[in-house]
Amino acid sequence: MPQLVLIRHGQSAWNLENRFTGWWDVDVTALGADEARAAGRLMADKGLDFDRCFTSLQTRAIKTLNLALEEMGRLWLPVEKDWRLNERHYGGLTGLDKAETAARHGDDQVKIWRRSFDVPPPPMEAGSPFDLSQDRRYAGITVPATESLKDTIARVLPYWDAKIAPALKSGQRVLISAHGNSLRALVKHLSGISDDEITGLEIPTGQPIVYQLDDDLREVERYYLSER
Repeated sequence: MPQLVLIRHGQSAWNLENRFTGWWDVDVTALGADEARAAGRLMADKGLDFDRCFTSLQTRAIKTLNLALEEMGRLWLPVEKDWRLNERHYGGLTGLDKAETAARHGDDQVKIWRRSFDVPPPPMEAGSPFDLSQDRRYAGITVPATESLKDTIARVLPYWDAKIAPALKSGQRVLISAHGNSLRALVKHLSGISDDEITGLEIPTGQPIVYQLDDDLREVERYYLSER
């Protein structure tokens, strides 16, 4: 039975500061690093092991993966990094304090930007200090100006089909360290969650989600490892 574990990165600096982060590359906090190490210890204590790992091109997800693997004695495992596992791009909201944004635009509007399935935030303006279009890690791709959850799913699932699903079908045990919205995309797909329901799904930082899948990679069981 194919085994997949998903983990959202540990607390980041902008999680702590309550700012919209998206594609901006912030580090984990000391607490976030502790969450990552604790996740690694928990996975080791529960007897989990892996053959292949996937993560985004963002420091907080990469570091979370590395810290967890270090606790497991598995830093040598092959890791593939890809931008398609990045967090959702928050466009013109990037860097803004969430409470201040709500005060300026209203709670209802911010909720739509944050939680609607297919309404993206305002696009990032040209020349923004958070513009990553010239960042060399994204050479050769068009960095989005903004994304809805629907847009994020549209880039995550082709990568799942091309890279991750074949690894699982070949019998490899897979660990993915990514972000709240890129993981929502995967959970929606694997668990058959509706467009409306997925927007309310909260994925906590540093908590491994275990999937037991059938041969067609459909969910047999999904649970937080800390609850078993």
